[in-house]
Amino acid sequence: MENPDSHIGIYAPDPEAYTTFADIFDPIIDEYHGGFKKTDHHPATTWGDLNSIGNVDPDDNMVISTRVRCGRSLNGYPFNPRLTESQYKEMEKKVSGTLMSLTGELQGKYYPLTGMSKRDQQQLIEDHFLFKEGDRFLQAANACRFWPTGRGIFHNTNKTFLVWVNEEDHLRIISMQPGGNLGEVYKRLVCAVEEIEAKLKFTRNDRFGFLTFCPTNLGTTIRASVHIRVPKLAKDKSKLESVAAQFNLQVRGTSGEHTEAEDGIYDISNKRRLGLTEYEAVKEMHDGVCQIIQIEKSM
Repeated sequence: MENPDSHIGIYAPDPEAYTTFADIFDPIIDEYHGGFKKTDHHPATTWGDLNSIGNVDPDDNMVISTRVRCGRSLNGYPFNPRLTESQYKEMEKKVSGTLMSLTGELQGKYYPLTGMSKRDQQQLIEDHFLFKEGDRFLQAANACRFWPTGRGIFHNTNKTFLVWVNEEDHLRIISMQPGGNLGEVYKRLVCAVEEIEAKLKFTRNDRFGFLTFCPTNLGTTIRASVHIRVPKLAKDKSKLESVAAQFNLQVRGTSGEHTEAEDGIYDISNKRRLGLTEYEAVKEMHDGVCQIIQIEKSM
């Protein structure tokens, strides 16, 4: 057994694994996503009323940044452990071509990891965009083969929209910006996903919705998060955890999973992604963060 500190400790090597190995995946999925029985089916994609999601921190004194991302897998391809070198190259060509055709606010540049200049590399690291090779969880899952072939990063001119290509998932589509305006971040993500989906076909099934490599990331695959400074609640972590639990939120350290909070700054996100709509997942995070802010102010 490797990495016993992993929250889940299991990955699917291809979309079919969720059906073939249902006996092991189903109970794990049911437990992680807060109840998803064998008879349950994920709802159709529903972005909801985009104008009803606003700024969680209009005073601009607690939320440092806001980010909403989703994962997508290209239809007709396995996940990382079973991808061949030629498939990595083929997928990168398809995806980068689609991304480079985006216009308006989403227009930007694709940076392949293969042959990346030191200058570009340094800039992307400074912007906290560049994912790194050597994640021990992915290494143990045989998901880093042929590195850096077929991997890359796209970002728009404003650096508020980016896509990771073939890191953990085929695509990680990310919208982010400083401050707490979740509404703006969410709208940008919806616009991007719809434009990309018009050109690329993604893997989805009737029961689990969108399929990706990790069973935590099924259904909507949406992770909406804030970096938030709550120094008073940081001194009473159990209170923070209990409020988060009421809204099905996950509390992580400043640098994400398996890290500690620095200066009372936490990464707080929705935990549930399956069995609810995209709108419901984002709204759960919106309402929970608003409640956390109220409690921090009252302490």
